Amino acid sequence: MPASHFSGRASAPGPFAPRQRSARGASDIGRCWHPLRLAVSLASALCSVLLAVAFAPRSAPAQSPDVRPFLIGTYTGETSRGIYRSEMDVASGRLAPARLVAECTNPSFLAIHPTQPVVYAVSETPDGQVLAFRLVQDGTLRLLSRHASAGSAPCYVTTDASGRYVLIANYSSGSIVAFRAREDGDIEAMTYLAQHRGHSVNPRRQQGPHAHCVQMDPTDRFACAVDLGLDQIIVYELDKSDGALRRTSTYQARPGSGPRHLAFHPGGSLAVVIHELASEITSLRWLPDEGRFIELTTVSTLPAGYAGENYTAEVLFHPNGRWVYGSNRGHDSIAIFRIDAEGHLHAVGHCSTGGKTPRNFRIDPSGRYLLAENQNSNSIQVLRIDAQTGQLAAIDGAGVEVGKPVCIRFLPQLVP
Repeated sequence: MPASHFSGRASAPGPFAPRQRSARGASDIGRCWHPLRLAVSLASALCSVLLAVAFAPRSAPAQSPDVRPFLIGTYTGETSRGIYRSEMDVASGRLAPARLVAECTNPSFLAIHPTQPVVYAVSETPDGQVLAFRLVQDGTLRLLSRHASAGSAPCYVTTDASGRYVLIANYSSGSIVAFRAREDGDIEAMTYLAQHRGHSVNPRRQQGPHAHCVQMDPTDRFACAVDLGLDQIIVYELDKSDGALRRTSTYQARPGSGPRHLAFHPGGSLAVVIHELASEITSLRWLPDEGRFIELTTVSTLPAGYAGENYTAEVLFHPNGRWVYGSNRGHDSIAIFRIDAEGHLHAVGHCSTGGKTPRNFRIDPSGRYLLAENQNSNSIQVLRIDAQTGQLAAIDGAGVEVGKPVCIRFLPQLVP
């Protein structure tokens, strides 16, 4: 998801920041804290406090900066009923037992509004939906609205950096849809539907378009849609005035590779795409002035000699930009790569996820832990990250049981 004010980046002093005390003392302070300026500053501070309170569970003590809450999207059925919430102890990596915070069907992917306590979820069903929830003070989610996804089996949701637009990918029908959001974060209306057309060479998986991911680029100008069925990344310019998507360029992957998810480097000029059907990752150079990708290198996510069935799923950069991680379903591992300054990938190794079918994973905001979601063994495994080598190591007893976990989104860091 796009970078937001929750990312922890330092910001420049605001227009109402107190001036430095001068030798003139009280007279200078008096000019700085003019009554109107003081009132506006206090109002701004109050808004920040209210936002933090909205994210904080009422029944819990003040949130420690060493505890990070997160939401878990699932496939529902016998072992799951919707969206769950847990917390991670940053010092140890241990996870608290997960609790249900919203009942809904197949909330397989989640996104969080960049400035409002609002959570979006797709309902991955044949008659797909996108849902908007408000985070309330007891830590649960209150449904605000639900909207038809204008397609089938939506599997991805994100927002632009302002939170004005919500974008989803419909997998089965192969389309990207943009929605306009209100100032409070609730979804207002659909603004555009981009229907993909065509097919590729795999007769079972690529008989038509299958949009699997849509990501805003680091400039927040382009929406990059990864289509597994077409072996393409289709780049659209998002018109912020009306929410229209205007096709800009197309990156063509190797036929039959089945690109699935995309991640941008923290520096903004590189990206990686993971290919589900070929079990490969390709590094790309991103040209934001032109809105297009240039292919750099492609590497296998599997160890030499592995001959079993495998399908990849998620791909992410470490926050320090030095490491790339991709999940293998079949080999049931996280593949680890180093990325050099030219954007070339170099294999580092593999780490078992301690379960079956790691469809999704997330790196915590501190960059110290990777949380691997084992869909078919109903568990989340915590892996410690060595920031110097990129290697992963399981932390015994730190994980948690959750039915069919397939998405994790960390909530904003709260002020204790």
